[in-house]
Amino acid sequence: MQQTVIKRKPIIWRSKETGFVLIALLLYVTQPLQAQELSYLRGQTISTAYEGWLEKEDGSRAFLFGYFNRNWEETPDIPIGPANFFSPDSEDQGQPTRFLPRRNRYVFEVPVPDDFTENDELVWSIEIRGEVSKAYASLRPDYFLDNVTIMSETGALGGGFSTPQIRANTPPEVEPEGLIQRIQTRVGEPVTLSVFVTDDGQPMSLRGLLSASLPNQPRYPINDDGSLKLEEALKRPAQGTVNKQNGLHHSWFVYRGPEGGEATFNPPQTTVWEDVRPWTNSPWSNFWEPPELPEDNKWVAIVTFDKPGTYVLRGRADDGGLWTDIDVVVQVSPLDR
Repeated sequence: MQQTVIKRKPIIWRSKETGFVLIALLLYVTQPLQAQELSYLRGQTISTAYEGWLEKEDGSRAFLFGYFNRNWEETPDIPIGPANFFSPDSEDQGQPTRFLPRRNRYVFEVPVPDDFTENDELVWSIEIRGEVSKAYASLRPDYFLDNVTIMSETGALGGGFSTPQIRANTPPEVEPEGLIQRIQTRVGEPVTLSVFVTDDGQPMSLRGLLSASLPNQPRYPINDDGSLKLEEALKRPAQGTVNKQNGLHHSWFVYRGPEGGEATFNPPQTTVWEDVRPWTNSPWSNFWEPPELPEDNKWVAIVTFDKPGTYVLRGRADDGGLWTDIDVVVQVSPLDR
């Protein structure tokens, strides 16, 4: 067993005014606390998160929830029931049953009841591997959210930075093509999903900002011979939260589904969870760039399923700062039926 060794280092402080000397012992650890720095592909737990509440244009209010899945690859399925429920009232408040890797912010909304007061709480509980996590939603004023706060927390805005144009940003508008809200198919049979997405162009992508202000500025740091300065490019700037690349995109992913059931999308979809690793198809990755906008604003994806069951696919149109979700229910039958 690896042991942790604690050493003591003296710190001497002398007051210039009184000559008083203080000697303190600073405890520090020489053998890792590596356990606090390890990342895991699977086998870890999940924590629920209450993100805050917002007030909508019609005067209604909504709680926003997210979660942190400590795995980098494993996407556990936790069905609605004793291990995934809300209290009081209905245990099903539209929460996911498929938990994507790592931090997922502002995943779903729950309408606030009209008679809800600041003294009331709505609790989301999940249990995985014997560990229970609870998120307590309330209407306390310090949990109030607005669009600027949301864009800052997701990394679309730098710390303390905004413009009148960005503050006026509105979520993308999404219109499905045809009646795709409920679909029937069989295992392995392709299903085409098409949506029309429009946006106000805010916040601008880095590519758009450079084109507007510095048309000849390279996207990445390069040497005189045109090669990439890899070490410099891989460095992530110091920041108070995650750093997200802005730019309109649309992604489908499994929000609910049978345990272990996988959906394969063509083309591969932009990641909707905070994957900060370089060269991944994620807006939080150093080298991600938003895709070219499709002709007629029509985003098309083909999906196939490997197991029968009922799937809820979520389609997210994201401009970098704000987003709009739509859900599609797909009933997948065995291939031999």
